[in-house]
Amino acid sequence: MPNLEHPAYPAADLLHLESLVPCRESQVSTLLSIFGERQQFSFPSIFIYGHTSSGKTYVMQTLLTTLQLPHVFVNCVEYFTSRLLLEEILIQLQSCSGTEQTSVHCDTLNDFVRLFKQALASQELQDQTLYIVLDRAEQLREMEANILPAFLRLQELTDRNVTVVLLSEIVWELFRPSSGCFEPFTMYFPDYSIGHLQKILSQNHPPEYSADFYSAYINILLGVFYMVCRDLKELRHLAALNFAKYCEPVVRGEANERDTRKLWKNIEPHLKKAMQTVYLREISSSQWERLQHDGGEPGQLKGLSAHTHVELPYYSKFLLIAAYLASYNPVRTDKRFFLKHHGKIRKTNFMKKHEKTSNHLLGPKPFPLDRLLAILYSIVDNRVAPTANIFSQITSLVTLQLLSMVGQNDQLDGPRYKCTVSLDFIRAIAR
Repeated sequence: MPNLEHPAYPAADLLHLESLVPCRESQVSTLLSIFGERQQFSFPSIFIYGHTSSGKTYVMQTLLTTLQLPHVFVNCVEYFTSRLLLEEILIQLQSCSGTEQTSVHCDTLNDFVRLFKQALASQELQDQTLYIVLDRAEQLREMEANILPAFLRLQELTDRNVTVVLLSEIVWELFRPSSGCFEPFTMYFPDYSIGHLQKILSQNHPPEYSADFYSAYINILLGVFYMVCRDLKELRHLAALNFAKYCEPVVRGEANERDTRKLWKNIEPHLKKAMQTVYLREISSSQWERLQHDGGEPGQLKGLSAHTHVELPYYSKFLLIAAYLASYNPVRTDKRFFLKHHGKIRKTNFMKKHEKTSNHLLGPKPFPLDRLLAILYSIVDNRVAPTANIFSQITSLVTLQLLSMVGQNDQLDGPRYKCTVSLDFIRAIAR
């Protein structure tokens, strides 16, 4: 029995849509109930959020394309200014209405509303809901203050049947403007579980091998990589990259498809090598295949710098610097160091006895997480969004510090433990 049912759309299209979006049937069913029939007014704005590679963009593109709903799809990273964004929406809208595409000049939001009404004048678009999908919508916060509230109220401003869908990796509370905001319908896309990943990746099995054989391979792959990588795109890349090595005993006639033990022994050392380059993509697929064929190590390829120098993530560098500053500078100096207009500073020669000693000789001091983030926001040039990526990097650095302290037999103070970052720790990480 199909999971997707809606009286406004053909059953064959819904069945095809269900096969294209595995493990996201509940989210698609919710979206269909919100959309309603083609001519009905839908919710003015929908906010969809979730972590990277949770299927937000793919589900929206597949849903709108399969059901042939008129839509405009724009990536806010590519069109990073309000003028570029508004003009791109109008250009795509001309193609939806079937009119000849011409150059569009849109400098203000008032011009956009006027041109938007003109583009929707065709009878074809008047009878249907138009969907404007803005991917990576967190970039809207960097634009003019009236852009985000205008998109949330676009149905009211234009008096047309239009729904704006915002796709983002951060929660709505970090979006909400101070005034003039229409609350969208929020919807969360959870991460794929290991069972979902197994089902999705198993669908890509080569035709020359059975589905059970490829499913067993995916099970082995997830058993190795699931704890360190849950990105569907990266896992799909790893599955395609190492499958040829997994099939070697079968191709040579040394084992059949059911000899799981022999196949595991053959692929295990190569999966361990692949663990060293997860997310880094230091070598191309052809180089990796040649490396597997020759039986060499990743560092033996000419021109690779992976095993001599690994570059830290962008924000991890600033997190280490911020942690170092918080560890060695007193709290009372933060205002003087990190504020442009900190007011008049009173000079005094009075110093306590313990303050005469250098802070580097006294060692690092503990600091709370709020102070670390405040210093981070001060030393980074551009605006930093407190996303899950930032907190995952903080967790990784704290974990490394804890492991180094455990290795030195240091005692941790339970839940009251506060992180300190020493200069030796920063040097060790930098290596």
